Amino acid sequence: MENIPVPKSALLIVDMQHGLFHGLERPFAGQRVLGNINRLIARARSSGVPILAARHTGPQGSALAAGSLNWHLLSELELDATKDILFDKRQPSCFQGTGLADRLKSLGVTELVIAGMKTQYCIDTSCRVAAELGFSPTLVADAHTCMDTPLLAAEAIIAHHNSTLAGPFVRLLNTVEVTF
Repeated sequence: MENIPVPKSALLIVDMQHGLFHGLERPFAGQRVLGNINRLIARARSSGVPILAARHTGPQGSALAAGSLNWHLLSELELDATKDILFDKRQPSCFQGTGLADRLKSLGVTELVIAGMKTQYCIDTSCRVAAELGFSPTLVADAHTCMDTPLLAAEAIIAHHNSTLAGPFVRLLNTVEVTF
């Protein structure tokens, strides 16, 4: 009988930070997205799945400078700093300069479930790079968000990215459909 490897999942939460979530511009359906992410965290934890949380870090003096109030992950996230992997990034990609790919490989991760902020920047980029690196990403359609822009409403940005990424780059699921 042939041994078929069972895919191992991890949950990646992107940039759910105080300054992005509670800033002057509020994310679309922010409380719903936060609730969905916390449901994913609970499900991942009960399944023994690694939970990773990326925090965007800007240069000193910027709104997201390391150590600033805005830089911190949301206290409302049900993360556990003693168990979960928290890491900083300086680019839209969660992979560039972070060692994330190597860490995922060392954990045996082949499937990456992605949620967080902001849809058109760090979520989009991280989904595409995860696919390029062979991690079989799942984008949780109702667990990522952004703010309105002068050209598009956040709801349209989210719908557009869900449609564009689904298929060629990610498997698209809603929170209730995600299993670990």
